[in-house]
Amino acid sequence: MSSASTAPPAVGYAAVFAVREFRTVFAAHLLSLLGIVVGEIALSVLVYRLTGSPMLTALTFALGFLPYVVGGTLLSGTADRYPARRVLVVCDLVCAGAAATMALPATPIAGLLALRCVLAAVAPVFGGTRAATLGDILGEGELFVLGRSLIRIVSQGAQLAGFAAGGVLLTVASPREVLVATVVGFLGSAALLRFGTRRRPARTGTGGALVKSSLSGARQLFADRRIRALLLLSWVPPFLLVAPEALAAPYADAIGVGPVGLGLLMCGMPVGSIVGEMLAGSVLSARGRERITLPVAAVTLLPFLAYAFRPTLGWALLAVALAGTGMAYTLGLDQWFIAAVPEELRGRAMTLQTAGMMTIQGLGMALAGVAAEFAPVHGVVAGVGLLGTAAVVVVVRLVVRSAA
Repeated sequence: MSSASTAPPAVGYAAVFAVREFRTVFAAHLLSLLGIVVGEIALSVLVYRLTGSPMLTALTFALGFLPYVVGGTLLSGTADRYPARRVLVVCDLVCAGAAATMALPATPIAGLLALRCVLAAVAPVFGGTRAATLGDILGEGELFVLGRSLIRIVSQGAQLAGFAAGGVLLTVASPREVLVATVVGFLGSAALLRFGTRRRPARTGTGGALVKSSLSGARQLFADRRIRALLLLSWVPPFLLVAPEALAAPYADAIGVGPVGLGLLMCGMPVGSIVGEMLAGSVLSARGRERITLPVAAVTLLPFLAYAFRPTLGWALLAVALAGTGMAYTLGLDQWFIAAVPEELRGRAMTLQTAGMMTIQGLGMALAGVAAEFAPVHGVVAGVGLLGTAAVVVVVRLVVRSAA
């Protein structure tokens, strides 16, 4: 029986934290996430110090996105064919081993980049399995939606805290020493999940090849018109929302605000996302969140039109933060998605959704950079606001038709 059956009937984030098993998953996520963010900074600094190459340093970050599509497509079957707790713990231990190897002085540049790929390939399997497990822990209703929202909120907050912590640690320790924090984060997460969550059976049998099972699951998901439309709605807005972040450095330079202004611009989107999700999760009912899903998704990119006027730092920050609040649409989307996906495909669906999200955000950053080679930065962001809104409206119409 799901733990949601004993959860208090109250609506809101407090009801989610009342579920003991969720508190364990939440703490494990926070530990591993802080380790990952700190490790990313340390690894990029390490690669730059060893090579002096901006290209290889940028590649270090890019490798955090690209292998997602491999892990999410070819390994997604792992989330359904093995017990979830085992998958989560093994993923944490694999990542801890990879991070520990990175921290060794003898590990060469090629090894560092290869291990970065390992971390990125494992991440969607872990994320998808955890998301599916939330359905087991919290049920498939409102608690699940709020639980996923809390995971996203802490992800945004941990990025801000992790970047700051990483910068401080690098002033007193070497990059390889700082990488040890990543190892500790993964090991702590593994221990919490192993001893703080219940063992649940696999959703499907273990017969057949893993890759074949993963690809078969992806085909089944994309063949369903409703699921396909909801996946597009979960991917297209984030693909476009990354444009101001990807171009924050050149825009800060163009308006002459320096490093402090750049830092503020980078914080705008995650802060806006946190505010939007918390308001939707705390103030609105489950029905209210579903009602705002499509309208909010349709208009979330409109604040980018302010960039057409080459706004000052304050107005640019406001536009980016306001667009970030539009991520509140994901709470209603989560409810529709879990209702549309068959139980036996839930792990693969969540893994595919996670992998697609990260992959398409990396692609969005790259395409924004390419566009800025041929057009002013403010013009690119404004163009994303205009053309992106049209694209999201098309996806919204697909979602409406899929429900008919």
